Amino acid sequence: MTRFLGIDLAWGLGTTHAVTGRTRPPNETGLCLLDAEGAVLDAGWARGVDEVADWVFGHERPGDVIAIDAPLIVVNETGMRQAERAVGRGYGRWKVGANASSRTLAARAGELLLERLGERGIRYTDGTTAPPAGVTVAFECYPFTTLVGAPELGYEDERPRYKRLIPGIPRDEARARRAAAADELLARMATLSAASPALRMDSHERTAELLTEPSPLVDRAYKHREDLLDAVLCAWTAALWFRDARAPEGPSRVQVLGAPDSATPGEVDALGRRATIVAPARPEQRR
Repeated sequence: MTRFLGIDLAWGLGTTHAVTGRTRPPNETGLCLLDAEGAVLDAGWARGVDEVADWVFGHERPGDVIAIDAPLIVVNETGMRQAERAVGRGYGRWKVGANASSRTLAARAGELLLERLGERGIRYTDGTTAPPAGVTVAFECYPFTTLVGAPELGYEDERPRYKRLIPGIPRDEARARRAAAADELLARMATLSAASPALRMDSHERTAELLTEPSPLVDRAYKHREDLLDAVLCAWTAALWFRDARAPEGPSRVQVLGAPDSATPGEVDALGRRATIVAPARPEQRR
């Protein structure tokens, strides 16, 4: 049975102080593994590409699907990738836009992780075709598109503001609003136990705690929790894409941003891999 791995990858690789030489490790990466019935088999955190790859290698079985929130294929020297521009066109009404990635930026964790996965025989997919039987594939996703593109979550007008603090108000109030938005989002995610595909967050100790414990106000503790929340969304996105890609009537729940059309040829690397973002979509969000 196919299983689904979600990775909310920290884009950076850590830093080294120019004077002291002391190394600051990368930020945490959230990790989640779902089975075919939506049960959480594992959930947690890692730091750095090597730890993330080791986690994947310790869990992956042939035929699994991996969804990664990070740029995986980056060929443009400057500016934004076509897939990132498409996020704004399709989801801007819901106040969803993508961060820019290019060859001139230092955030390369996604590309390095894809290399490590390739050493294991895990293939990159641009999401336009169903995966071959028995082959594990990995694609790029963006959880905000899942939040507003999946009607089950009920964000009809705009995304939840559970990430950055709202500017222009006292920081304590901004932290309280951020925590409330996260808790509301988690309450909606809890209803996905009855969805298709299902997500049963109460099936694992760490994800169940997201439902029973209120979101913290302190920034570091909040970010730790948010990384796991996003990893769960990535894993559910993998399940959603897999079911949609194999539907007899053809895909209807997910679109592929960055796929070539009459206006844009797509961006392809030296190995012929196209830079795309797999994004759940309502009909009105489709490009």
